[in-house]
Amino acid sequence: MPPPMSEEEIYSIARKRVREKRDFYSHIAVYVVINLLLVIIWAFTGRGYPWFVWPMAAWGVGLIFHGLDVFIFHKQSAWELNEIEKEVDKIRKGR
Repeated sequence: MPPPMSEEEIYSIARKRVREKRDFYSHIAVYVVINLLLVIIWAFTGRGYPWFVWPMAAWGVGLIFHGLDVFIFHKQSAWELNEIEKEVDKIRKGR
């Protein structure tokens, strides 16, 4: 079992997670805006083949993986917590 973390370390990890979530929500907002622009361009240029679905789908796959990384697969393992403690100890000894 990894040693207990200090309040500073807990807040540091929490800040990182909040930053990752904020970045994901920003990614969604940019995805929506850009893809709406692509649909508008398509609509004003003759409404032929709906080419906008290709960049929308490709970017959507990336967005899905980003979401999975932020919300599903980003759980810190005991190894990672242990390594964080080791680095914190090294930094403290170096001062």
